[in-house]
Amino acid sequence: MTTTATVLAKIGSFSENDCRLFEQKSQARNLPKGDFVLRPGEVCRSVYYILAGDFLQYNYYDEIELNVLDLHLTCEWFADYGSFIWQKPSQNFVQAYSDSQIWELSVENLHQLISLSPAFFQLGKILESSTSRLHFFDNRMTPTQKYQFILDHKPQLLQKFPLKIIASYLKISPETLSRVRESLAKGKIIS
Repeated sequence: MTTTATVLAKIGSFSENDCRLFEQKSQARNLPKGDFVLRPGEVCRSVYYILAGDFLQYNYYDEIELNVLDLHLTCEWFADYGSFIWQKPSQNFVQAYSDSQIWELSVENLHQLISLSPAFFQLGKILESSTSRLHFFDNRMTPTQKYQFILDHKPQLLQKFPLKIIASYLKISPETLSRVRESLAKGKIIS
């Protein structure tokens, strides 16, 4: 079972009192597969820690084509960064991809925690992780480099999400992803 101390230790150094304060200000929630924590037009007013389950953050290129922005796994923090920071309506969906359990920390409670203990300034690292994907999957990377990053850093994604979603996340076509996987399996490198 994940404890508050374990979750917070991934961010920084927190006292026992800090852990108790965090427990008082955060809320545990269970979400069935398909439930949303955010929809377009809503403001992201919380950050979330996934105790169990997986989440999909996406919007649509058009009325049909899915644009996967991020994939979130158990033991990760997430938020819609832009909406949370600027407190403006989101353009994205954030949806439970499987039955999930999360800890939710509202922006108001985050501010209260910071006012109670300077240790909670470390929670800013949560937001850094919300932008990390943007640094990895830009147009300078080849499809092979993008897929290799997944293999090296988040191979669990391949067990949790279908290849069509992985392809959208990597910003490549499903056909290109299939070619990359086949080439890597044969020991060839394609760009």
